[in-house]
Amino acid sequence: MVSTKNREEQPLMLDIVKHDPWLLPFTDAIQGRHARVISKCNELTANQEISLSDFADGHLYFGLHKSKTNWVFREWAPNATSIYLIGDFNDWKEADEYKLTPLGGSGSWEITLPLEALKHGDLYKMKVYWNGGVGERIPAWCRRVVQDPTTMIFSAQVWDPKDGYTFSIEHFKPSKQPLFIYECHIGMAEDEEGVGTYEEFRIKVLPRIATDGYNCIQIMAIQEHPYYGSFGYHVSSFFAPSSRFGTPEDLKRLIDDAHSRGLRVIMDLVQSHAVKNEVEGLGNLCGDPNQFFYPGSRHTHPAWDSLCFDYGKNEVIHFLLSNCKYWLTEYKFDGFRFDGVTSMLYYDHGLGAAFTNYSDYYNGHQDDNAIAYLTLANLLIHEVNPVAITIAEEVSGMPGLAAPFTSGGYDFDYRLAMNIPDFWIKLIKEERDENWRPSSILWELTNRRTDERSISYCESHDQALVGDKTIIFRLIDADMYWHFKKGDENGTVERGIALHKMIRLVTASTINGGYLNFMGNEFGHPEWIDFPREGNGWSYKYARRQWNLVDNKELLYHYLGEFDTAMLATLKSVDDFTALPINEIWHDDEDQVLAYQRGDLIFIFNWSPTKSYMDYGFRVKQGAYDVILNTDAKSFGGFGFADDSVAHLTNFDPLLHREGKGWLKLYIPARSAVVLKRREE
Repeated sequence: MVSTKNREEQPLMLDIVKHDPWLLPFTDAIQGRHARVISKCNELTANQEISLSDFADGHLYFGLHKSKTNWVFREWAPNATSIYLIGDFNDWKEADEYKLTPLGGSGSWEITLPLEALKHGDLYKMKVYWNGGVGERIPAWCRRVVQDPTTMIFSAQVWDPKDGYTFSIEHFKPSKQPLFIYECHIGMAEDEEGVGTYEEFRIKVLPRIATDGYNCIQIMAIQEHPYYGSFGYHVSSFFAPSSRFGTPEDLKRLIDDAHSRGLRVIMDLVQSHAVKNEVEGLGNLCGDPNQFFYPGSRHTHPAWDSLCFDYGKNEVIHFLLSNCKYWLTEYKFDGFRFDGVTSMLYYDHGLGAAFTNYSDYYNGHQDDNAIAYLTLANLLIHEVNPVAITIAEEVSGMPGLAAPFTSGGYDFDYRLAMNIPDFWIKLIKEERDENWRPSSILWELTNRRTDERSISYCESHDQALVGDKTIIFRLIDADMYWHFKKGDENGTVERGIALHKMIRLVTASTINGGYLNFMGNEFGHPEWIDFPREGNGWSYKYARRQWNLVDNKELLYHYLGEFDTAMLATLKSVDDFTALPINEIWHDDEDQVLAYQRGDLIFIFNWSPTKSYMDYGFRVKQGAYDVILNTDAKSFGGFGFADDSVAHLTNFDPLLHREGKGWLKLYIPARSAVVLKRREE
């Protein structure tokens, strides 16, 4: 539970300020935000008479619930003058017996119905009256929404199956290994054109992910969204798993199966904005467009054409915190990747901002309501499940985002290292291979706050969308279609395959928290993502993953996939890999050689496209070193120029001997990387 210390009672300096002297001028702002969270938490919990978790039980009160004797339906609709339930059960007509009753002055409404009034599968909506208007609405807290395939109309659905799903793993204990996240989308995870299902994903894709060595899946587009092409980011029903992929039981079975394979399951949670739709969404639930959302100029997001939640309103906080707890408890998700955190933090949503100095984080342009909410959400999540994880999609670099609340931070476990994919894109687009500087590569991959963990990645779904390019496409482009058969490679393909492996190895091996990959990118999926829309004739051709390519041993894709598996196995072979410091051994920008060490592993890269080096020396601890991974191995589509079966012994040097070191001399071919491990003595 959050400490009840008020601002005056707090320590003079929070730890994040102690650890970063550049934050000292902004102590008051940092302290003020910290105090605001404590104050709001005390307000919501009646000065801790209840827990934050108890407060976040709105999903157990609002919405449709069945008891042994009746049905109860409740909705928060403060601007309504009357509400009726309409649906299959009353021919979609108003009836007095389905009229809700207001609950005092709370703004909430309620109706109690006999058990025979509703049955499993019934469709329903609210018919809401307000001063000057009326409309049919899907309840805000409903847990099941379906779309009529003919009319395309969405309705809430009574969901009361006879055989609900029972989890075989009630309390999942995740691995303590670093996070290796497989970002995925259920609908586009099939080879066939169309919308994939939870069950198909469970049967066909989940085993691939586990075999490949990932220990966490991050699932996109779970919350119901009217437009499939939004990638799940224009949410209408926040408590309803998308029915286009299957039933709630199917989703639970998928998560349970993942847990049985040792995989965490985290959800791409969208609370940064909501779809504008009024009939399907929250845009005008009961005649008040500002019920859930900020009024005035802050009502809509100028770039996303969506609505912005009012994070200062207790009822909205109740809704969103309950949403977090619901997915943790009802479906046993192991945490969340919070979408659009930058957009939440700033009044201008961070659009066009450069964030060049610390004052940009404390100049009064920040939404303190949103900052308080995000911190409360993290405190709640860790209270409900202490081993749950939260990841912030945040591009501005807000200090303290992934620092503990007790230190003055916002309590996220990780932040996405969004600078890394931007760096790779810029490097590939703008610099000739001969100009790639190892010092710059290492700096960009390790330039981060030391007191905050991050998730490194080369590319995510963002880089795979139409209008952008994946790394493999930037490297190889059209030759992917014509020269990716074994024996038909050209120089462009050979370059692309080599750099694809090297880029991933240097990114994954420098993590300080975890590594993320978007599905299919590990084997160089050749197509971008383009969801069905009018502009492409509503085609599913590019809204799928062509697993047949990586399964075809006559093509080159499987080499990249197998390298990815070997890379993860190498990194996972070391206990607590991310806790090991990254010690640079050597870099030479002219030679384009880079070497660094983590524990007993040494990572050596030759980025030069043309120069191979014989007996290139590195000063390392004396001993014998074995090659455990080589990007140039024939088994990974390389040339196999080096003999990796040979143990490499350090050469004696009297000057180095006093330090317990010697010269490790290696043959390192052009455009290749090798990982060596020191033998135990």
